[in-house]
Amino acid sequence: MIVRIDIDKTADSLGYRVSYESEEMYADDGLGSIVECLVAAVEGMPPEAVAAELWYDGIVSGTYPLSVIGMSIDQVAQHALNTTAMIDDLMPGR
Repeated sequence: MIVRIDIDKTADSLGYRVSYESEEMYADDGLGSIVECLVAAVEGMPPEAVAAELWYDGIVSGTYPLSVIGMSIDQVAQHALNTTAMIDDLMPGR
């Protein structure tokens, strides 16, 4: 099973939603960083989940095995930030 993690920013915090085949499994809001969102999202994964497609602010940054997210969470979070920032530079006001 490959789930989708959507992380969205609000005025002063972040929230995430985990879904599978377009159906939301669980979510939370009011977190302080992408890393916090990833930790919370991965902790709730069902045992059959092996990977996650990561979206930040409406931009996909990649699909990662859960083991990679667990071992390299800071790098995965930074990649999501960088990918979204590059798209924002290319498409202002998207």
